[in-house]
Amino acid sequence: MANTELPLDVKLMAVATQLLLGVFAVLTLGAIGTWAVRHPVWTVKAISVHGDVAHQSAVTLRAQLATQMRSRLSSSFLNVDLQQVRTLFEQVPWVRRAVVQREFPNRLRVTIEEHRPVAWWGENGSGELVNTLGEVFEASPDDADNLPEIAGPEGRSAEVWALYQTLQPVFARLEFDLERLEFGERGSWRARLHNGAEIEIGRGTPEELQARVQRFIGTLPQLTERYAGALQSVDLRYPNGYALRIRGVTTATDTPVNPTLRPPNR
Repeated sequence: MANTELPLDVKLMAVATQLLLGVFAVLTLGAIGTWAVRHPVWTVKAISVHGDVAHQSAVTLRAQLATQMRSRLSSSFLNVDLQQVRTLFEQVPWVRRAVVQREFPNRLRVTIEEHRPVAWWGENGSGELVNTLGEVFEASPDDADNLPEIAGPEGRSAEVWALYQTLQPVFARLEFDLERLEFGERGSWRARLHNGAEIEIGRGTPEELQARVQRFIGTLPQLTERYAGALQSVDLRYPNGYALRIRGVTTATDTPVNPTLRPPNR
């Protein structure tokens, strides 16, 4: 049989041709892909907003983000950065969380979760509120005058809110509303009731603080029957009792319920 092996230069030419064809095919596909991605049909045409919009309507959100969104959405629907869009929405007041999804062929769907305010952080009208998860956020609502105040060191809002939820039902047994709860820098707790009475709760675990308040609430009806007058202040930092001040009753002023108690550590 005759030897039909091709010359080396012919083989090299064939390999080179195949490589060139492969490169051409890749470049062609890339060009087609780029053209398809940039085609106007893939331009983002609309953004639909869903979920919690009690404080931020869809129209308001779009108006607030119009300028920033325009630069983000100049690219194709297929390669728009959803993380950047989510960040823009979450920077808007009242928006706690945003979920951004693509809706083919050219829409974005944004689902909003708003903060639900439960208390002021610091002072009433401070511009900082606490949501149901104990997170601090900035907002200035028109209908939050009836919210309580909680305060404490930075980063401790969830802890303060948790204790507020524990103590408020205890005070509510005698129709007292816990108007303010404050966690001091030295770890001591102080409360203020809706009638202005100040309560020094002291230090301790949430269980210890709750037990201290329950003991006070449990004995208070007996004292109010004996001494008429509005409650001004209470000191619960005694080991087995408390001291209180009642407006108009000088004989009971700053007198511990148990006279054998030692003064608390200041």
